[in-house]
Amino acid sequence: MSQSVDRALSILPLLAEGPAGLEQVADRLEVHKSTALRLLRTLREHGLVYRQSDQRYRLGTRLFALAQQAMEALDIRGIAHPHLAALNESTGHTVHLAVYEQGEVVYIDKVESRYPVRMYSRIGRPVAITVAAVAKLLLADLPEPERRAVAERLEYPRYTARSTPDAAAFLAELARVREQGWASDLGGHEESINCLGAPLRGPDGRVCAAMSVSAPNVVVTAEELLRLRPLVLRTAEAVSAQLSGTVPAVPAVPAAGVPAGPVSGPVAGPAPGARSGAASGAASDRVSDPPVTAPEHEDHPA
Repeated sequence: MSQSVDRALSILPLLAEGPAGLEQVADRLEVHKSTALRLLRTLREHGLVYRQSDQRYRLGTRLFALAQQAMEALDIRGIAHPHLAALNESTGHTVHLAVYEQGEVVYIDKVESRYPVRMYSRIGRPVAITVAAVAKLLLADLPEPERRAVAERLEYPRYTARSTPDAAAFLAELARVREQGWASDLGGHEESINCLGAPLRGPDGRVCAAMSVSAPNVVVTAEELLRLRPLVLRTAEAVSAQLSGTVPAVPAVPAAGVPAGPVSGPVAGPAPGARSGAASGAASDRVSDPPVTAPEHEDHPA
């Protein structure tokens, strides 16, 4: 029975390459045509395979429905949170998680910075879509016609001199993000705030969420924040692997004294110039006491 199940499941990747005839399926499985036909009939009865008018077989719509249900059942926030918390513990900076829903990019999780100077942002509120690092990552993964349509209907507020000025510039930025696999917002929404983001991919390889690390200039410079890119990308890869079910639920970034998870590579400590321990007291001397937040905005790029 297990051999039959294995053979039947082996048909699905073959049909994912395109429609195939009975002989092609039998050759790939290295079985007799009668065996291949029996397996195809079983898959067809369950809606996983469809026989076309030319007698070739393709993947059935039931398979796509099951895939969609699996995607909807994924608890992205629950899966990602331990990794975000570990990244926050390692760097000390604010970490955000966001998704693209109904034309908006919305925060669905946040781990607050341990430093006295913090920016304002809130779970459930939309980000500044034309400048935020997470927004660039989510929109960059859209098919080109949809990406262009979204860019052309957006407004482009000039939050700062570094804000995205128009649709052409935004599309060019999305193309860069799509190619390089990460995004940043270096003072595009607030002059004093920088953000570095990475994409989270689901089982289908598409970007289903985006995460970011954010910090004000008084804590770490833009250049120093960008040095965390390998660490941020490694964290995103670990979350993506877990979303795809390919690795155990072990954060890629260790908390203090905890060994690293399955994603290899050196683990960075706090960003260069970031303050911890006794040094954090010195940082507090240069800002208001108690801890302050940046001015409240409807959204914050991260």
